[in-house]
Amino acid sequence: MKMIFDLDLEKCVACGACSIACMDQNDIWPNKGDTPFRHVGIIDPIKSRPDSKLTFLSIGCMHCENAPCIQACPVGCLSKNEMGLTVYDNARCIGCHSCAMACPYGAPTYRSDGKMYKCDGCAERQKNGLEPACVRVCPTGALTCRPEAEYVAGKRETGIRKIMERV
Repeated sequence: MKMIFDLDLEKCVACGACSIACMDQNDIWPNKGDTPFRHVGIIDPIKSRPDSKLTFLSIGCMHCENAPCIQACPVGCLSKNEMGLTVYDNARCIGCHSCAMACPYGAPTYRSDGKMYKCDGCAERQKNGLEPACVRVCPTGALTCRPEAEYVAGKRETGIRKIMERV
């Protein structure tokens, strides 16, 4: 069953809990030079539009359907698992950075051992029926990870509701 990560921009308050949970889950130490897998930021409002408002964003690996990082890796370090998550086996990594250059989101990172590391969607947690660490701690429910069919049905319902509100 394919899993989809989704962020509701209306609910995100940029608290950073998702980023901290990810760092804890994956033993990431920014003070030792590690790059976090999830980043939280602000999208500035467009000053020329009076209805524009401040928006927050939490971004990590997008687990692209046709992930360019997978195609770019010359040794097959990256692959898709049964949940549609882009996972890696860094024992095979040769540190060439091809995946990082191919990724439009900057998801692959490198540590002092020269090997690639990235968000794997907490694949082991999900295999054991648990939510990804970032999703589990989101206090507003802005960040979710759910089966593709549930995601599509929810987006369709939300889209229809928004259209009806404007009519």
